Formats: sequence, structure tokens, C-alpha cells
Amino acid sequence: MPAFDSSTLATPAARSSAPRVDLYSSIHKALRLFMTDTLGRVGWLDSDDSAEVDATLAQVGALLDACRSHAEKENKFVHSAIEARQPGASERVAGEHVEHLDAIAALEAEAASLRAYPTAQAALRFYRHLARFVGENFEHMHVEETLHNAALWAAYSDAELADVHQRILASIEPTEMAQMLRWMVPAMSPVERAGMFLEMKKQMPPDALRGVLEIVRPHLNDTAWARLARALGIDPVPGLVHA
Repeated sequence: MPAFDSSTLATPAARSSAPRVDLYSSIHKALRLFMTDTLGRVGWLDSDDSAEVDATLAQVGALLDACRSHAEKENKFVHSAIEARQPGASERVAGEHVEHLDAIAALEAEAASLRAYPTAQAALRFYRHLARFVGENFEHMHVEETLHNAALWAAYSDAELADVHQRILASIEPTEMAQMLRWMVPAMSPVERAGMFLEMKKQMPPDALRGVLEIVRPHLNDTAWARLARALGIDPVPGLVHA
């Protein structure tokens, strides 16, 4: 999947409501949807259905991989930017990242045990542990979106923040980008979604844009898809992509 400019994911929220480039909004919307969808699937898991157990735990594994990668990228790119101009301002969240990485490892071990011995009792126990992890992450992301954004906006211009965002995007492998777009696009508001894809349309060859649309089309209802198609000037026939 071709890369695109940092403005692609950084500015839709800024254009619609916030005055500044927001490094957190879109990716956090994606993670919240990924987390809640996965938590729901674990909650209604039929532990006697081996295919359902495998599919659900595969999604759990993908979520935990995404959470680990997200924390590592924030440590490398965002926290280093904050610390460069406001030393100590990211200390609290950095400490929480250490706790989250430990929790991810524990959840991965518990998921492996559940896969090996899938019982209703084990599934319920895992659900409760995953729910705590999700709840803690929701609180954590709120702190980042408020206190960290305030620190970034006080210390950096939008152009500088866009450069940080571009470096984050450049570090993401195509398969990881495809997965995050799968969750990010349905989590966005229609205005945010259209803004992102209009930027992509400017920067990507038609075949590449079509590939991205094919990834996200199954995860948009017909109304959301038709609205996005109209914004892009493409055929809104449900189920089809003609970028």
C-alpha cells in the first residue's frame, strides 16, 4: 500500500472541529472500535465452537499486537517530541505504557491457555481481564488526547506536528496500515472519513486508492458507503468499488 502525506490522517479532525493537528484522534478512534468489538466477541464466545474460538482469539491476538505497536510508536515518536521541549511531561503516560505492555503479555498468555482448554469459565475470566485492560486504555487515551495534546500544541507548530505524524506513518508496514484503516475508517465521522479519502485521492494512483476502498467497504453500511462515494465522485452502488 503506497504511503501518503502526513496530512491524510492528521488533519480531518482539525478541519472539522479542532484548530490544531491532532496526532491522537484518528488512531484512538480506531483502537476504541477495535477494542470494543473484540471485547464483545469474547463476551459472547461459544467455548464449545472451535471455529469461533479460533476466530475470536485470532482477533484478540491482532488487537494486542496493534496495542503493543501503538504504544511503541508513541514512545518513539510522540514522547520523544514532548520530552525534547517539555522534559518530564510524558513521564506519567510512559509509565502506563510499561504497565500496558506487561498486561498485553499476560493477556496473550491467558489467550493461549484459553485456546488450548476452551471452557466457559475460562472464557468468562478472560473476558473480565480483557475488559479491565480496555477500560484502563480508555482512561489512558483520554489523558493523551487532553494533557499530551496540550503539551504538543504549546511546543510545536502544526507543520512540525505534521512532520512527526509523517514519520509515524513511514514506520508502519503495509499490512499493519491496512488493518488499522479497517478499524479507523468505520470509526470516523462522515466528514473525517471523506476528508481522509479526498487527501488519498490526490496522492494515490487510482488502483492504490481502489485497494484501500476495498479494504474498508465491507465495514461500512450502505448509507456510510454511499456518502463516502458521493464525496469521492465514484459509483455508490452498494458493494461495488469503482475508484
